Amino acid sequence: MIVSFHPLFEADKNIICAGREANREDLSAIKAAEAVILPQGCRQTLYEMARNYCEHIFPNYDVRFRYPGKINQIQLFRATNTYHPKTKIFQTVDSYRQQYSRVSKQPPFKLPFVFKLDWGGEGDTIYLIHSLKTLQDMLQQTEIFEHSGQTGFLLQEYIPNRNRTLRVVIIGRQLISYWRIQEVKSGFLANLSKGAIIDSDSEPDLQAKAVISIENFCKKTEINLAGFDIIYSSEKKRKTPLLLEINYFFGRRGLGGSDAYYRILQKEIRHWLKRLGLEYDTKEKNSTVRI
Repeated sequence: MIVSFHPLFEADKNIICAGREANREDLSAIKAAEAVILPQGCRQTLYEMARNYCEHIFPNYDVRFRYPGKINQIQLFRATNTYHPKTKIFQTVDSYRQQYSRVSKQPPFKLPFVFKLDWGGEGDTIYLIHSLKTLQDMLQQTEIFEHSGQTGFLLQEYIPNRNRTLRVVIIGRQLISYWRIQEVKSGFLANLSKGAIIDSDSEPDLQAKAVISIENFCKKTEINLAGFDIIYSSEKKRKTPLLLEINYFFGRRGLGGSDAYYRILQKEIRHWLKRLGLEYDTKEKNSTVRI
């Protein structure tokens, strides 16, 4: 029996767990299942239940829950020897000040550099630091966050990149890449939510190099559903893809929209089941995607 907790993938048994914790009935279904399909936004409790009681789970979120947040992702990059920008990690503002005293006021990287809080998405907690005053302002703001329990930040070398980053998405075994280009000259982040545009065609050689890099990374980590942000230095002749971040929730515009994304996802889940020898009759189960 195949059990699906994903609202848009119909299987032998379908369960909606959104907005609630998994219960005994969910556990009973998982124990009886040969494979479990989970939603992209599943809770850690549901994932761990499925991982503990079923051999085959899609997607594989082991790394997502083992290395949460930007700080732990850097630890993952280091553990897997994955190229990424030089980074310094700080759990608190006090830990920063102990290493880089108020007297010298010399940060670990030359200006400008990047300041990232450990949480947040769509670039909302990422800042380009141009001056020591801006850094001190950010440290003071971070102290306020710490009082509310939101701790941890990192400093990262700034990589000149012509205002663009490469997004590589893995869905099952399919990898899709496209550039995100910020046309606003004053813009720092190449996020679509910040006004960047999509370019799927430029410099296919660099796209191919990044795809190979992410494919190798995913073999090490077993990630099979995520969006990766890659950056190339525009100042270095040797073009090495540097991994910035893993996004387990990612935009779909670069994939052709939500309908296109769900078609790819459904196809890749069926291929995954087939590789496991768990084919089932999909003729009546492939309902039209409704968003």
